[in-house]
Amino acid sequence: MTIYQANILFTSSPTQFEVYERGYIAVDEQGVVQGVYHSLPDGLIYDQLVDFGDKLLIPAMNDLHVHAPQFCNMGIAMDMQLIPWLNTYVFPEEAKFADEAYAETVYHSFVSELWRQGTMRAAVFATSHTPATQILARSFADAGMGALIGLVGMDRHAPENLCNTPISWVSGMKALVDTMAEMPLVKPIITPRFIPSCTPEMLQTMGEMAQQTTLPVQSHLSENQQEIAWVQELEPASTCYGDAYHRYGLFGDTPTLMAHCCYTEGEELRLMREQNVCVVHCPTSNCNLASGIAPVRKFLQAGLNVVLGSDIAGGHHLSMFRVMQYAVQMSKLQYVSSNGQYPFLTLSEVFYMATKAGGAFFGQVGSFEPGYTFDALVIDDLCLSPHSIDATSPIHRLERFIYLGDDRHIQHRFCQGNEINQP
Repeated sequence: MTIYQANILFTSSPTQFEVYERGYIAVDEQGVVQGVYHSLPDGLIYDQLVDFGDKLLIPAMNDLHVHAPQFCNMGIAMDMQLIPWLNTYVFPEEAKFADEAYAETVYHSFVSELWRQGTMRAAVFATSHTPATQILARSFADAGMGALIGLVGMDRHAPENLCNTPISWVSGMKALVDTMAEMPLVKPIITPRFIPSCTPEMLQTMGEMAQQTTLPVQSHLSENQQEIAWVQELEPASTCYGDAYHRYGLFGDTPTLMAHCCYTEGEELRLMREQNVCVVHCPTSNCNLASGIAPVRKFLQAGLNVVLGSDIAGGHHLSMFRVMQYAVQMSKLQYVSSNGQYPFLTLSEVFYMATKAGGAFFGQVGSFEPGYTFDALVIDDLCLSPHSIDATSPIHRLERFIYLGDDRHIQHRFCQGNEINQP
């Protein structure tokens, strides 16, 4: 048993922070939290006590929607909307991953940057290339970090050199499952790119594999109005974009992540609630690609689970702390535009989305409650805080770090109880 001492903060619920000033957290040999204490209980047996002084100790970040092959596109072409952006910049970049040497270089850099930004687990889109996707899986496993990794299925409305077939996708997924069999923190996820790039045959095949294997599913939903109209043309029997997935068993039959949802309402919202489909809110991407403002408060009021994603390279930064900032700011714009109908998000709500809510897709992850895996960051933020009592309370210190800090203030990173050094 190891005891860590620091200013401990986490959110067991969205409504408030749990704060242990100069508190203690006990972690067993399997990397599982056994207890959090304001003072050490009498008789507690432990092997070592690691004192982080006056630093902050928080759960590590979870990114629930990110495109690893778009890493080199990050921060460019932010003056286009979704469909032309995909055709002009994204598809040509993703085609490069047919080259395994290129994939090795980029994916190592991608995982290293996730580490640098304090993200220990991610739900990741790869490309349609099986060998490159296996390289991505090994990059996470070698780093000791967690991931759900998807071999992208797409067989229409994309360059021929990026398309696969239902048969080749199944073969690739089986190879990927075999590759990950000995990787305890890295698992496969079924990944149709989105409805426009998948024929009914591809969607049917993916849905059947989801049901046969109970693997989770990730894709995009109602991101852009042009995209929504396109889906209606391609799947005229569907009642909404979400139903186009649901008809093929890809909408909540197994745990499902749907990114964006900027225009989700009515029937689609009802279906998401019934099927327990999780919204991945990607505010930086929604802003950069002029997609829209996702009605997150409306989702929360409807009982939907909402998590956060960087959506590189629609998003421009891998820091989930930046994503939290944008989530609050975009919700304030919606608050104003709705004349106060939808209250804006609080700090504890967005922090919960990035930690416990997002971590739930990887197991008991994202909190310091007993039984949760110890994924953690140690933050040395004191250089950011003025010398006033109010500003140096742990919650204000955390808020100041979220808005003003960066990776230079992250001193230690843990995943499943192991300190992770830079990949």
